[in-house]
Amino acid sequence: MKAVVMAGGEGTRLRPMTSSMPKPLLPVVNRPIMEHVLRLLKRHGLTETVVTVQFLASLVRNYFGDGEELGMTLTYANEETPLGTAGSVKNAEDALKDDSFLVISGDALTDFDLTELMEFHRSKGALVTVCLTRVPNPLEFGITIVDDEGRVERFLEKPTWGQVFSDTVNTGIYVMEPGVFDYVAADTSVDWSGDVFPQLLKEGKPIYGFVAEGYWEDVGTHDSYMKAQADVLEGKVDVDIDGFEISPGVWVAEGAEVDPEAVLRGPLYIGDYAKVEGGVELRENTVLGSNVVVKRGAFLHRAIVHDNVYIGPQTNLRGCVIGKNTDVMRAARIDDGAVIGDECLIEEESIIAGNVRVYPFKTIEAGAVVNTSVIWESRGQEHLFGVRGVSGIINVEITPELAVRLAGAYATTLKKGATVTIARDHSRGARALKRAMISALQASAIDVRDLENVPMPVARQQTARGSAGGIMLRTTPGVPDSLDILFFDERGADLSQAGQRKLDRVYARQEYRRAFPGEIGDLTFPASVFDSYAGTLLRAVDTSGVPEAGLKVVIDAAHGSAGLVLPSILGRLGIEALTVNQGMNEARPTESAEERRAGLVRLGELVASSKAAFGVRFDPVGERVSFVDERGHLIEDDRALLVFLDLVAAEGRSGKVALPVTTTRIAEQVAAYHGTQVQWTTTSPDALTSASSAEGTIFGGDGRGRFVIPEFSGIFDGAAAFVRLVGLVARTQLTLSQIDARIPKAHVHRRDLATPWSAKGMVMRSVVEAAGDRHVDTTDGVRVVETDGRWTMVVPDPAEAVTHLWAEGPDDVSTQALLDEWSAVVEATDRE
Repeated sequence: MKAVVMAGGEGTRLRPMTSSMPKPLLPVVNRPIMEHVLRLLKRHGLTETVVTVQFLASLVRNYFGDGEELGMTLTYANEETPLGTAGSVKNAEDALKDDSFLVISGDALTDFDLTELMEFHRSKGALVTVCLTRVPNPLEFGITIVDDEGRVERFLEKPTWGQVFSDTVNTGIYVMEPGVFDYVAADTSVDWSGDVFPQLLKEGKPIYGFVAEGYWEDVGTHDSYMKAQADVLEGKVDVDIDGFEISPGVWVAEGAEVDPEAVLRGPLYIGDYAKVEGGVELRENTVLGSNVVVKRGAFLHRAIVHDNVYIGPQTNLRGCVIGKNTDVMRAARIDDGAVIGDECLIEEESIIAGNVRVYPFKTIEAGAVVNTSVIWESRGQEHLFGVRGVSGIINVEITPELAVRLAGAYATTLKKGATVTIARDHSRGARALKRAMISALQASAIDVRDLENVPMPVARQQTARGSAGGIMLRTTPGVPDSLDILFFDERGADLSQAGQRKLDRVYARQEYRRAFPGEIGDLTFPASVFDSYAGTLLRAVDTSGVPEAGLKVVIDAAHGSAGLVLPSILGRLGIEALTVNQGMNEARPTESAEERRAGLVRLGELVASSKAAFGVRFDPVGERVSFVDERGHLIEDDRALLVFLDLVAAEGRSGKVALPVTTTRIAEQVAAYHGTQVQWTTTSPDALTSASSAEGTIFGGDGRGRFVIPEFSGIFDGAAAFVRLVGLVARTQLTLSQIDARIPKAHVHRRDLATPWSAKGMVMRSVVEAAGDRHVDTTDGVRVVETDGRWTMVVPDPAEAVTHLWAEGPDDVSTQALLDEWSAVVEATDRE
């Protein structure tokens, strides 16, 4: 059997280490990752190997040659352009078409028993056998589900936390028969998991999964790179270490000179012909490459030093990576998480703070304190995006520098000459940072439409009018000293998770496009934005019967930007409106939950005393709305969703309504009673708005005060929801309390449990296993349905170390019992 080693990836997440070196050549304990892979193949009798190459292909060829030094026969298949995981193997079909073959990545460290994998493949008569393993955090991998016989039932490529229902992932190691090439188009980018395997499953072809025991680490990030080094030194992975173990855990390669006065605290590794002087202290998980010189008084702990590096006297290196041919001069300090590229000069007494990236061929001047990248700033976190876009404390986490880099990264994801619409709330912080982002967008060849201070729905609607995307800066709800930067797509909807990942990658690489002088973007200020918005809204939404109904409504603008657009709407709507709290205060751009609750109480008093039909309160950016009925009683947000749904469905009598899967199943009863269907979505706002925009959808809502009115737009819009409700109430001639009274009471409870990131995948697998024969829905997380209709839903939080649970039963006692039962499952797994 032959093997295929895929070695064409760029390793963008590992830059600057991979700026001038292909990822498979990155050293792990002074041997390239790919050499560890090739030695594993040889150990299992796979000596004839095809290597697929693309990025910096000549460096891979030059290093390994024909494989003679390893006792192997290596040939190469070169890709002119990236062909994907399947396309790259297809490119080598001529060398593989006569027999079974094994596919393995050249940048994953493993000691799996490949012989056992190949025997399993033959015993099952499989067309494809996928090698699987269990990992703590499955987000970056493809989840694979197999039955009791090992046959693959389902693939899910790179899930979100809401889609995680197992911790068994695809390692990218496969045993295949040549017949699989019939499903791979030539000279085209094709992926195994995303394109080929789903087609094979659809046709019922024999695809099996083999759960391997042993070590496997996908070396795709700086953290995993550091972890792989430590795991080799600590003996967690069975690979060959080139050298002599002079004391437990202390490895020294041929030709190295270590002064007897040097302090060595293993496990650590000193490469061939390295020189370590007296007074040096090398601590745990330090790796020195070939020809490294470490001068007297230096201290290194968890430092990975590549070949031909000079480490000066009194230097202090902790948890960092130093690229090859770099000089670190006297008394320099490099802190945890920093990465210094190849051929850099770090001069005397300079300080490189944690998580800083210094790209190749750079000089850090003597005495400099570098706490951001030498090119651009790094925020020091794994992902930019949280549940509210990019968020943080103003001038601490969200700085003008970050705003500029973030806008530059966003612009780089768009075509030159594209238009971006930008807007803000009425806070001073949003106003200042918006100006910084506008400059960066223009400098990146992007035309900018500045709406200034507008409600968020207006910003979304204007973005959808010919812009390639949009940006909204608003104060974090309930946190006056923090800011959210939200990115929109061309529809005005929140940037999809795929779009977020793309922006995240560009920002992490810190490679931003800059325009030539003649390409600098234009800045315009659209006129009559509010009149345009109001006119379009009132033409799109049915307001028939409103003038004849003689409705009186109390509206609370909550001192936010919603008050700016209300005059344009109310003047044409034909209702008697009492509007309060329209003035805006820059010093108070948001409100706490207690302040919002108190505002709703006051609104209720005004509605009752004025004998209005109902009252509505906007949030400060006009996206969310809350309602009180004609008696002045608050209609809770989850209940308001059912009331609104009842009105829409009763009038529509057909179509679909989009709701998140956490919504009470009473919504299905309400919809079905009126002849409509529920389209369940994940809890992601993007998923809900996308479903609401689909043909035949007449309504959408999230149960937290945000509604989608599809006939107007596919986004959350408080003003559109208000106008739609006015029309419905006018025509139905029922009060909100009467509608509320005819809907059964729901018993949905929620609980949040702290869960370490490393345990989340295991928790979700345990939930699926504990479900047994009960129906399991994996639309978002895992929803377990009991035979009597009760259900529990378990969803890992995408941004925090938390697992969310929802449950619904016929009464509060039964619902709490369900929550207790499944909380015990989650907590028991967490403690393992």
